[in-house]
Amino acid sequence: MNYSEALDAALTRLHDEGRYRVFIDIEREKGAFPKADWTRPDGARKEITIWCGNDYLGMGQHPAVLAAMHEALDATGAGSGGTRNISGTTVYHKRLEAELADLHGKEAALVFSSAYIANDATLSTLPKLFPGLIIYSDELNHASMIEGIRRNGGAKRIFKHNDLADLRAKLAADDPAAPKLIAFESIYSMDGDFGPLEGFCDLAEEFGALTYLDEVHAVGMYGPRGGGVSERDNLAGRIDIINGTLGKAYGVFGGYIAASAKMVDAVRSYAPGFIFTTSLPPAVAAGAAASIAFLKTAEGQKLRDAQQLHAKILKMRLKGLGMPIIDHGSHIVPVHVGHPVHCKMLSDMLLEEFGVYVQPINFPTVPRGTERLRFTPSPVHDPKQIDHLVKAMDRLWARCALNRAEMPA
Repeated sequence: MNYSEALDAALTRLHDEGRYRVFIDIEREKGAFPKADWTRPDGARKEITIWCGNDYLGMGQHPAVLAAMHEALDATGAGSGGTRNISGTTVYHKRLEAELADLHGKEAALVFSSAYIANDATLSTLPKLFPGLIIYSDELNHASMIEGIRRNGGAKRIFKHNDLADLRAKLAADDPAAPKLIAFESIYSMDGDFGPLEGFCDLAEEFGALTYLDEVHAVGMYGPRGGGVSERDNLAGRIDIINGTLGKAYGVFGGYIAASAKMVDAVRSYAPGFIFTTSLPPAVAAGAAASIAFLKTAEGQKLRDAQQLHAKILKMRLKGLGMPIIDHGSHIVPVHVGHPVHCKMLSDMLLEEFGVYVQPINFPTVPRGTERLRFTPSPVHDPKQIDHLVKAMDRLWARCALNRAEMPA
């Protein structure tokens, strides 16, 4: 086999389909977020505004987070020095897990190197703990959940997105004595829609199933202390395992699960994705703990309120231009384009001409024909930046000749 030609063919397919992904070289400046400097392909630098970051609340720049990281770095150095089992557990890791357990009202929490790994490692381990386990998974669950369920070798059932009737039918068709787990998300990040958490919990109780909730796009963002949609809706106590990230609203890095002490102990003891991975650097753990603690306060709620307001303003103004906005009431602002080449073209022109940085979202992240730009307003995007974005979208939408009648509903 000519391996070089095979690689060329694989990459050419992506270019031909308009799906080839280009890394944008940006440099964030402390205290200036969402502004950043972009290094163009010709080496020139241009100031841009980031409109697609997952640092939803700007906590990656917050003084409390930076101070905690500096303190830990000065006290302990750069790395943790090992896995959690072999010299990699510090006071900072324990403090972080205590903050997370308290956040979700659980007995314990377990920190992983990312929320992807937390999902993959936990869901692939559960059948070892519950032989014969059947996992019922929403069809739009994140790739990390799909991978963990696929790798565990156990039985799985995929139910239609947010469809309680379809889930009920699948639960009812299986052996009542079989162990069961329902896996779902609180906010699905591409459309910004909410999962029917209470309905899932009701079915879990009726059929004797465990519940597994991915709160990645909701932790820090919803609930009076940032515990997510499950806290906002007073449902956290009915969820057996909650997965979250430290890299989005909390502005740092890492992932976790929160559950009963016994469940956490079992996952800790059996999951290879936890056992054989170097633990987070202490400074990262310290920064994440400080961010969680801050967002539990009234000051944290002010950030959440400001973010929601900016998201509503942006949605309202883009809708006023007749653009195909999906609005489920969450903080995510998706604008459907429906064609990968047009989506990339629009993204490139926004960056080149207006200094607006938003990445195109194409297949396989979303289904073909639903390509989109996904805007993530933050509390620190000011009214002038919102106005600049709206005017840029208005001008470029017309120039690209994107016929609104052909846009996906």
